[in-house]
Amino acid sequence: MGRVDKGSVFPIWLQALVVLELAAVAVATFLWVPPAPGFASPVWARLIVFHVPCAMIAVTAYIVSTVYAVLCLTRRDMDADVKSAASASLGLLFTVLATATGMVFAKMEWGTAWNWDPRETSILMLLIVYVAYLALRASIPNAAKRARISAAYNILACLVMPFFVFVLPRLSPGLHPNKASLSPEYGMALGAAMLGYLAIYVWIFRFVVRAREASRSS
Repeated sequence: MGRVDKGSVFPIWLQALVVLELAAVAVATFLWVPPAPGFASPVWARLIVFHVPCAMIAVTAYIVSTVYAVLCLTRRDMDADVKSAASASLGLLFTVLATATGMVFAKMEWGTAWNWDPRETSILMLLIVYVAYLALRASIPNAAKRARISAAYNILACLVMPFFVFVLPRLSPGLHPNKASLSPEYGMALGAAMLGYLAIYVWIFRFVVRAREASRSS
């Protein structure tokens, strides 16, 4: 297997900058961002700064994965298949992180880590859909066949994703507040966290793609 130089994927100075930026966000979230009034646990409402960007990056990763799935089907491009699978895997990772931070928030806010709230149900459905995607890929030994079938599945998954993300949470009342009165510090922290998580996504995506391409060519 070919070795991938991490510095060639992301310059060392940029890696350090991303790590420092995320560390600064974490410190600022608990030392600068104020507790949020209107929550049962105003202090733990700060978890929003980590939870929401994880969910947004997950959706972004799934959309990127679908774009590459379309390219794989239309162009018979195996490199696009590698990128599609890598982005879907990262989407699943960020979905798990969003679920974990959401469960901690739920425990502090509502007393139970899992309440079958519509948004909790929708993120569980996303987890199942994309775990099934990776299981499907693992079950097909032929690379070309795996690329075609998983790309078709990926496109279908993306078509139903808006239902889970935007429609299902609104079909019935839930525990999640529709509108929360948050101070401007939350908006700044959310933006900074989103930028940092996006950089992490790009960083890992490039590394995974390079590693899989090196493995294929060796």
